Amino acid sequence: MKTLITNAHIISPGIDLVGGSVLIVDNRIADVLQPGAPLPEADKTIDAGGNMLLPGFIDIHSHGAGGCDTCDCSVESIRTIADCKMKEGVTTWLPTTLTLGTKTLMDVCECVKTYAANPTGSKTPGVHLEGPYINPRQCGAQNPAFVRPADIDEVMSLAAIYPVLYISLAPEMPGALEFIAQATAAGITCSAGHSAATHADFMKAKAAGLKHLTHFCNQMSPQHHREIGLVGSGMLDRDIKIEIICDTIHLCRDMLNLTFTNKDISQMIMITDSLACSWMPDGPGQLGGLPIMVKDGVARLESGNLAGSTLRYAKGLKNVHEITGRPLSELVKATSLNQAESLGLKGLGKVSPGYTADLVLLNADFDALMTIIDGEVRYTA
Repeated sequence: MKTLITNAHIISPGIDLVGGSVLIVDNRIADVLQPGAPLPEADKTIDAGGNMLLPGFIDIHSHGAGGCDTCDCSVESIRTIADCKMKEGVTTWLPTTLTLGTKTLMDVCECVKTYAANPTGSKTPGVHLEGPYINPRQCGAQNPAFVRPADIDEVMSLAAIYPVLYISLAPEMPGALEFIAQATAAGITCSAGHSAATHADFMKAKAAGLKHLTHFCNQMSPQHHREIGLVGSGMLDRDIKIEIICDTIHLCRDMLNLTFTNKDISQMIMITDSLACSWMPDGPGQLGGLPIMVKDGVARLESGNLAGSTLRYAKGLKNVHEITGRPLSELVKATSLNQAESLGLKGLGKVSPGYTADLVLLNADFDALMTIIDGEVRYTA
């Protein structure tokens, strides 16, 4: 099957090509053609109408959407969320769990496994365990009743059901450093989150294999002039990748600008941290058994703590582009390529020959007009 996309504004890491074309053969990009180049024959031709064609987004931290949560332990909930993410232009999604009991986490892995055998929306190559190995003083919207010490045996039992690609944990807690080393050896990316770690704790965790920081600035030790904490560590370190929620709520516009100005783009990973209330109207809801309220699109616990987001992925990219003024051909690294490289997801993150044909077509307002997954048009607005 040959599909030709014409009249596209192609944006990929290091590429900003107006009026280009992309040839897809089966599930791979076969060629990227310059404006005016002879066009090959194809079984199907799509006129992009001059809209932006980007690598499909990879959201490694998202709990839910469309009224459904990953931890509903329902295949249909996973399917609903994956379909919503696809409508945002997300082609790969890590279903993200909460701090809950082992049985619930096992059931989640079973549901993701079942969905992955017959995906209708975004692809789900693995899961993200956010907790339960966190600092109880930094729970945020996580349920403290289920916080427990890091347990590699528990994680490997979950991974035996479906791959665990990513774990957010507090590296300062007892046993965490040994766990990070064991998980890293097993090919699992470890990220510091819901943590009160000092910079010294961070350096020990990095030496053990820590690669990321979870939802940067939120529920982590703040920067202070006598102890820079995880926020300062994230700014200072030249290797660590940071997740960042670009809704202008979890981080204000000035903080987004500061972070994108001081961190190399290769270290940035845009996420949504979206909840079941994403794609839904304002009103009451739940997160891991804790009541939340959504008002004006902002989700909070009864305590007033932020509880994830209602952000749709492409809008985060729009925010950063408008705030920083940086070209999309740079920023797009933080929407897919960095995630793919960090998690070992081969062939994703570029509009380039040989790469998987996971693509999103965006209009000038960053609405997803079309999502292509493995060379197949799965969504059209």
